Amino acid sequence: QVQLVESGGGLVQSGGSLRLSCAASGFTFRSYTMKWYRRAPGKERELVAAIFSPGGSTFYAGSVKGRFTISRDNAKNTLYLQMNSLKPEDTAVYYCNRPTGDYWGQGTQVTVSS
Repeated sequence: QVQLVESGGGLVQSGGSLRLSCAASGFTFRSYTMKWYRRAPGKERELVAAIFSPGGSTFYAGSVKGRFTISRDNAKNTLYLQMNSLKPEDTAVYYCNRPTGDYWGQGTQVTVSS
């Protein structure tokens, strides 16, 4: 069965960096577009970034463009989100998503202190 397991969240000061990982299993990872979403307290879920398959092109929300980088290691079946220059408004639970079939991980909390 499809499983997505996020890790790498934590507490970081404003301006700091974190790298989130999403370990995928149960499907041919390299064949699927993958996305990162986040949900901040009291807000709607927001698409943060996407990496498309085939081709590897990427998409970023305007609020993170230039600060976050989505990538994948198909040999390790792992999706990444490198987050730099973090701001308090980046505080949220971050989720890994496979749009085909609408599969989600359990989420990982990112908290950015000012």
